[in-house]
Amino acid sequence: MNPLVAPEAGHRPHAGRTALSVNLNKVALLRNTRHLAIPSVTRAAEQVLQAGADGITVHPRPDERHIRANDVHELAALLKAWPEAEYNIEGNPLHNLMDFVRTVRPHQATFVPDTVGQFTSDHGWDLRHDAERIRPLIAECQALGVRVSLFMDPVPEAMAAARAVGADRVELYTEAYARAFGTPDEAAVRARYAAAASAALAAGLGVNAGHDLNRDNLSAFLREVPGVAEVSIGHALIADALELGYTDTVRAYLRAIALAHGPATASA
Repeated sequence: MNPLVAPEAGHRPHAGRTALSVNLNKVALLRNTRHLAIPSVTRAAEQVLQAGADGITVHPRPDERHIRANDVHELAALLKAWPEAEYNIEGNPLHNLMDFVRTVRPHQATFVPDTVGQFTSDHGWDLRHDAERIRPLIAECQALGVRVSLFMDPVPEAMAAARAVGADRVELYTEAYARAFGTPDEAAVRARYAAAASAALAAGLGVNAGHDLNRDNLSAFLREVPGVAEVSIGHALIADALELGYTDTVRAYLRAIALAHGPATASA
């Protein structure tokens, strides 16, 4: 399979707006409950891209309980027809992620410190213990033209270490913010993310964010957390799509993103 375009040379998110990458894991999870090949992961990708999504995210776990190896390759083939869209593959580089990076060469590889069989991602890297294990894998990705983002807890002091190990970006793990949203703790928790993002930017890292972001909490997060280049949203977005359809759902998330960047952008 021919490699995709190198990351910074191909995809260009809309100027001044956080990019929306749609995680398709839950589409695959529903498909895998039967042997009928529906719903289609590639058809879902087509529809969210047609609706304006900036990219596609998948997290192929070793047990293939949702995204399977053939999905990764079929999406890579599909995205050749979408040169402005970005392909982000998540996973643990110490398990199965690197095989996909070497064969598919996505725009971005997001390193996530999941264990085999883990229910869902629930913590970021501890670079005091993991740095030397992942440093050569980061370098290998970059040699292949693949940008590397590290899944990280919102700890400002850890951002310089993420840069020192060679990462291009961090993805801030946002479950704590989602849990606090609408509670008296929301402002304080969101301030932690703002501080972590500021520290990442100061260290020369790009900033992504993801996990349990949704239509309700997204605008407030982006309004106060500086410099978020990309959000990766799966569970809530696919749940919304069951009621609204892919097109209206993606457009609703894009409006939420635009609202965070100001009324002029939101009305465009």
